[in-house]
Amino acid sequence: MPRPTVHHTPFGSVRGTQADLWTLDSGTGVLAEVLTYGATLHRLTVPDTNGAAASVVRSLPTLGHYTAEHPYFGSVIGRYANRIAHGRFTLNGTEHHIPANDHGHALHGGPDGFHARVWDATPERTDDSVSVRLSLHSPHGDMGFPGALDTTVTYTLDTTGTLALDYTSVTDRPTVVNLTNHAYFDLAGDADILGHRLQVDADSYLPVDGEGIPLGPQTEVHDTPFDLTQSTPLRDRLAVDDAQLREVGGLDHCWIVRDTGAALRRAARLTAPHAARVLEVWTTEPGIQVYTANQLDGSHTDGDGRPHHRHGSVCLETQHLPDSPNRPDWPSTVLRPGETRHSRTELRFPHLTAPTAPGPVVAAP
Repeated sequence: MPRPTVHHTPFGSVRGTQADLWTLDSGTGVLAEVLTYGATLHRLTVPDTNGAAASVVRSLPTLGHYTAEHPYFGSVIGRYANRIAHGRFTLNGTEHHIPANDHGHALHGGPDGFHARVWDATPERTDDSVSVRLSLHSPHGDMGFPGALDTTVTYTLDTTGTLALDYTSVTDRPTVVNLTNHAYFDLAGDADILGHRLQVDADSYLPVDGEGIPLGPQTEVHDTPFDLTQSTPLRDRLAVDDAQLREVGGLDHCWIVRDTGAALRRAARLTAPHAARVLEVWTTEPGIQVYTANQLDGSHTDGDGRPHHRHGSVCLETQHLPDSPNRPDWPSTVLRPGETRHSRTELRFPHLTAPTAPGPVVAAP
């Protein structure tokens, strides 16, 4: 079996700092291309059941397109993924203010979040995997967040075609942290993802207001359009006349991942039409935000000039729950000195090694 490889090439420069493109090659047909700018998953090439290879994430053509304003294509999001209501929270009696860059709320760490930084990169290799470890220092007060934060995000691709993302953070004073990756998945390359089937391993979700802020406690998905406990065509859900869907133009909600007793558990399964490709998302995080690209309007294109349209892709963002710094009854996102925050998400492609028919979920060891 060919051994996996890792290499990098220049991708341009940002304010005098070079940005690189790192390519992880599994040796078995799967390739992950990662930019040091934004720790971005630029491409993820995966064969289908007939052996035809194509990227399953939407991307932008050049570094200039990434440094311009864009809806976080493939970016690592930090310090705080999703929303913090009104851009403020109180920690240890002190109120902190984050720039309100989305309808009066802080979204994805503010306008100059981790998605807009050039990360340092170090390659790593084993007999059956290759990695690139990306590191970033965020000083105290960065975007209003307290504490200096040192973060690493490690992309690891192994010979089975699984791409793992390991997030690790430490701080010198109490702060909050919530990291995710904002890849837009499209397993088929069609005009939209309405023919994709989605299953989310969750029995409850968070209803939101029209600005994406959770309304209150989690709500059971049973007898709602948010019941994705069985594999369901996205077309069927997005066509429902439901107030929650109307509020945000589709799905843009956080599900609470079912607790199986294992640290790493399946959160979602996305299946392309005719089951040509299958993606499973496994994570240690308590939530997963499903976003059906409701705000994309065709103004951004990929390298082939194909526009990115509304409902043309879907994000599956593993994370803690939105606005957790203001919700003490939810899993805490507080990180204190001496602690290490670590989470892991795996993107698995079972169609590469097994039949695509859905089966029972087995907890990861």
